Amino acid sequence: MSLARQLFALQIVLLLLLVVTSAALVFLQVRNDNRKDTEHQVMTLASGLAELPEVRRAVTGDDPSAVLQPLAESVRRSTDTDFIVFMAPDRTRYSHTYPELIGERFIGSIDRALAGEPFTESYEGMLGPSIRAVVPITDDRGEVSALLSIGVLQKKIGAELSRRLTPVIPISVGALMLAGAGSWLISRRLDRQTLGLGAEEITRLYEHHDAVLRTVREGLLIVSPRGKLILVNDHARQLLGLPADAEGRPVQELGLSSPVGPLLTSGAPVSDRLCVYGDRVLVLNQERIEKNGRRLGTVTTLRDHTELEVLAGELDSARGFAEALRSQAHESANRLHTVVTMIELGRPERAVEFATVELASAQALADRLTDEVQEPALAALLLGKAAQAAEKGVELEITDDTAVTEAGIAPRDLVTLVGNLVDNAIEAALAAPPPRRVTVTARTEADSLLVRVCDSGAGLDGEALESMFTRGWTTKTASGARGQGLGLALVRQVIDRYGGDVEVSGHAGAVFTVRLYRGTTSS
Repeated sequence: MSLARQLFALQIVLLLLLVVTSAALVFLQVRNDNRKDTEHQVMTLASGLAELPEVRRAVTGDDPSAVLQPLAESVRRSTDTDFIVFMAPDRTRYSHTYPELIGERFIGSIDRALAGEPFTESYEGMLGPSIRAVVPITDDRGEVSALLSIGVLQKKIGAELSRRLTPVIPISVGALMLAGAGSWLISRRLDRQTLGLGAEEITRLYEHHDAVLRTVREGLLIVSPRGKLILVNDHARQLLGLPADAEGRPVQELGLSSPVGPLLTSGAPVSDRLCVYGDRVLVLNQERIEKNGRRLGTVTTLRDHTELEVLAGELDSARGFAEALRSQAHESANRLHTVVTMIELGRPERAVEFATVELASAQALADRLTDEVQEPALAALLLGKAAQAAEKGVELEITDDTAVTEAGIAPRDLVTLVGNLVDNAIEAALAAPPPRRVTVTARTEADSLLVRVCDSGAGLDGEALESMFTRGWTTKTASGARGQGLGLALVRQVIDRYGGDVEVSGHAGAVFTVRLYRGTTSS
């Protein structure tokens, strides 16, 4: 049975109990009120009748019944009571509903009345069960000279009770039907919202849902059409740095920076978009959720590609090194053939001179970088970029003041920073007319590492200076390249990680000056 039907059945049972209990309470209340009203009626009537002067005179006369019987019957008929009995203190009746019972003994309690105390009681007499009042009739000296009992039969009280309770029954039934109809409508809506599932099925679905959210290796967010964050799993909370109370709050209040924040707010469909967020590279997918033409919100997934992008950058550098080595091997083969031919022509001196000139230049650069740059990864990167640039027809100059001691910067971050800046500089130089030149400076200062890369390209305009460090900015015109527009965003990521700063000038070729502060790695 579905959860909605179980709740409906429980509500009906509770409504029945409530209506039956209410009806029983109303019955008891009406019966009690009816009894009190009857007791008050007979007591008031008896007290008033006992005070009449003609009654007092009659009870002390020679023939009390001759006066009291007609009076009693007249009052009984006008007040709708069942009996009015005047009696002597020894219980001898002076009046009765049935005249043949006059002169016989009264049946019931009279002791309290003989003591001068009026009272009411329920008693079964000659006419049946009744509620009666018994009051004393006193003479001028205050002594009890006779008694008066006035009563109403229980069957008449029951008829009055039934008359009063008659409206309660249809009201109770109507209330039950109205409440049942309301419960049924609520049950139908709940059944639609829970898809007709039972309590065990909902519990199982929730447990599976919670387990999936906690174990999935992707960040997951669900945003309502009104822009509120409905659900976020632990991985998404970690990737975006969201607070513990993020769920239920508007996305705009969470402080998410561009581009993730605007994308979540817009709800626009997105497929495999690379986003640089803080010190991470995220792949974002976003889809709208709709059911029966009604928009339910958006589902956003996040994958952390930070390590993958860094490794891809290193792979690109390795490929560049391999291409440079292949070119150098090809060029070395040409030089070797030339040297062999010179020796065969009998010019060994010229052959030695030709073979050692460029070797000495390359070895001198390698020896200088080995001595001045203590980070092997950075030294290898600069040597490889020099060879790669030379193969492309670009002169890469490493300035004489380049000297890197213990930088306090992770080698991977150095490769990301310098590699992307040099790659962009080579591309810019290739796009400009000769001479094509790239100049690199890297030196350790008191508390920081300074990296400066200059190129002989066309430079940068003011608009480019504002947007170049955002994801997607590029000067390349080729389409479909992997990671296009990501290099400078990764550079900015490294700069932010070390609390550094960057200066860019772009009038006569671009000049990037980056300063990273040692010992200030930001989380």
